[in-house]
Amino acid sequence: MTSGGAFVDASPAHESASLAPDEALWYANATAAEVRELCWRAAAVRDAAWGRRLTYSPKVFVPVTNLCRNRCDYCAFRRSPSEPGAWTMTPGQIEESLRRAQSQACVEALLCLGDTPETAFPTYRDTLAELGYGSTVAYLEWAGRRALELDLLPHTNAGILSADAMQRLKAVNVSLGLMLENVSQRLCGKGMPHARAPDKKPERRLEMLHAAGELQIPFTTGILVGIGETRRERIEALLAIREAHERHGHVQEVIVQNFTPHAGTPMVSAGEAGDEEMAHAVALARLVLPPEISVQAPPNLNPARTQLLLDAGINDFGGISPLTPDYINPDRPWPIVSALRSLVGAAGFELGPRLPIYDAFLVKPGFLEAGLREHVLRRQAAMQSSAVHPALGPHAGTSVP
Repeated sequence: MTSGGAFVDASPAHESASLAPDEALWYANATAAEVRELCWRAAAVRDAAWGRRLTYSPKVFVPVTNLCRNRCDYCAFRRSPSEPGAWTMTPGQIEESLRRAQSQACVEALLCLGDTPETAFPTYRDTLAELGYGSTVAYLEWAGRRALELDLLPHTNAGILSADAMQRLKAVNVSLGLMLENVSQRLCGKGMPHARAPDKKPERRLEMLHAAGELQIPFTTGILVGIGETRRERIEALLAIREAHERHGHVQEVIVQNFTPHAGTPMVSAGEAGDEEMAHAVALARLVLPPEISVQAPPNLNPARTQLLLDAGINDFGGISPLTPDYINPDRPWPIVSALRSLVGAAGFELGPRLPIYDAFLVKPGFLEAGLREHVLRRQAAMQSSAVHPALGPHAGTSVP
């Protein structure tokens, strides 16, 4: 497997066939013993498809703005302009973060922000104008170009985007992302976590997921575990992702992200998913999704579950930053990569860095803009030639208030 997280062509003998929808849904009622069996099967699929090499993306997290028109009950990131802690980064702050990332040997520049702030906040539109940009997309285009000039590979997660916006961002991003989270309309009902989040309506998320496929954009999506969904709803979300990928061939990785409670949110007292629920979610993701899709779980949200995640079939840990916190979960620090490498080594795996675009999409026609190929191949070659990648530790600070 190479630096970009290459899918290993497995032999016909291994258990690679994804679960049929009715079989997958049957496992919504899996017993503890059946969850253990699912994990064994999922790990076998992972080993056959991806080998014994786990990956992560050395990144800088650039939270362009935390303004968001949604009010998800579990979110501690979003703000309205008048609330304490609201920010929109200036070009100078973005530049500083990117330069520090370059000095720390980061590869990915994750550009992240709240959902559709322009539609909700006139003062945000005024801020963009003062910065010299007519839209969020124009600002993100500039940030992506600047990242590329500093030898970083941009990946943008800007919430709901139109097809035109994604087409523009494809020119300066090696991949884009949007968490599907779930396809349950029930979770959007009164008293549920997405009741005040118009952009979390499943049909909106699915529309963008399919539009990204039509545009041949390497795409990251995922599910949230523990926000009040049932196991069946979780499996239905995974099946929806599979259906989109089978139609378009564009999903490169799926994040299985567990909810964590945060002070000041309506769900501060909600319980987190236990070990069995997390194992069930990860194993079903591996068994429902095609083997070529990477299955990822965030290590900072599961600091005591590394072995459980390995047993359940993950092959990737996602982005880990040496200099910025996880702004979505700021109280959950990134692991030190050398320590994580030791943990996975003791379990019989190796750990290595990857690009924010997986190797398969470098050879699939139409999935990488011609103007980005030289940037990607240069970073890929540098990563492959490095005998030892710098150990990444906890974030060293932040350019954002």
